[in-house]
Amino acid sequence: MKAIGVFPKTKEVRVVEHPEPVLQSPAQAKIKMLEVGVCGTDREICQFQYGTPPVGWDYLIIGHESLGQVVEVSPGVTRVKVGDLVVPTVRRGCPENCISCEQMQQDMCFTGHFTERGIKQAHGYMCEFVVEEEKFLNVLPPELREVGVLLEPLTITEKALMQTFLIQSRLHWECRIDPTGKTTSQKTCRTALIIGAGPVGLLAAFAFCNLHMKTFVVARQKAPNEKAALLAAIGTSYLSTEELTPAQIAERVGPIDLMLEATGAAQVSFEFLGVLGTNGIFIFTGVPALKKDAIPDGNALMRNIVLKNQVVLGTVNAPYEAFQLGIRDLREFLQKWPVPLRSLITARRPFTTFRGSLLGRQPNEIKTVLEFGTAVVTQEPQETVSLSFPGGSP
Repeated sequence: MKAIGVFPKTKEVRVVEHPEPVLQSPAQAKIKMLEVGVCGTDREICQFQYGTPPVGWDYLIIGHESLGQVVEVSPGVTRVKVGDLVVPTVRRGCPENCISCEQMQQDMCFTGHFTERGIKQAHGYMCEFVVEEEKFLNVLPPELREVGVLLEPLTITEKALMQTFLIQSRLHWECRIDPTGKTTSQKTCRTALIIGAGPVGLLAAFAFCNLHMKTFVVARQKAPNEKAALLAAIGTSYLSTEELTPAQIAERVGPIDLMLEATGAAQVSFEFLGVLGTNGIFIFTGVPALKKDAIPDGNALMRNIVLKNQVVLGTVNAPYEAFQLGIRDLREFLQKWPVPLRSLITARRPFTTFRGSLLGRQPNEIKTVLEFGTAVVTQEPQETVSLSFPGGSP
């Protein structure tokens, strides 16, 4: 079968002929890859900044944002069936089977000896077929076929929210919503600010708006622009760092309860950490390059964190539960904001034209998806969700 391989030693990226996988255990499924999203991690691997092939291989098949369809199952499989649309998780547990990996929380591995599909010591999903253990598969309803490839990047926010709600149970933090969907008190509805308007930041905006948070997205480019228009369609405000400083943004927004960083830029992130509100939580999701970077006054940051009961959280990867929450939320996004959600995918291209997508970026790009084929199995008819809305759709 054909796959996209990265050769770290010879610094090559090319289509390779890779052995087609076969079922080898009682609980596996064979998956026809339909789409794989291109992200910053893939591009950094293609620039040979990191990425490790599996033992015995001189190349790594990249890609971890996937959507596929089950074409064959082992006799012991009970949860998925032929024809199902599925999204596999990314990380696999360490050989020591630490307490986190034992509990299927590979994202919290203690040893650091985990593997990651398409990133670290395990082939990824930019190929025609994959074989995977059933326990790592998430079944999508048919109505999510068009947007299902967004599930994995959405899980970054889903995991962040899981941890946020756990941490913020230390105080009365949740929004109180009445049956009509309106907040019963502005005192209990939170303000969220997202730093970065890439795919992760935009999906976070969908998630926060879906929770009735007053949501703002900060990015460099001035409005008007396509991302600002997309955000306006879901009720989110867009602010530019070319026009406003973090302090000015905080003054305009008001007390900020939740900040999610989605840029990988250390300096700007720490500048915004300095304006986090009382009892607030700041979430880092980006991984900056290993280089020296000047950050603001550490003394002031430390004073704020202590005197304002703030929490700074780093989060990476996502567990099975975050994927399940993401499926639930994608269905809700599609009901509420079908056009903006679909607009996150700005290009679909055949995988054979990968160079322009993996080795560069297009103007106004949000998410580029490489296509590996069409569905090869017809699913049985299933009940679908109606996409009609009071007052019309955005």
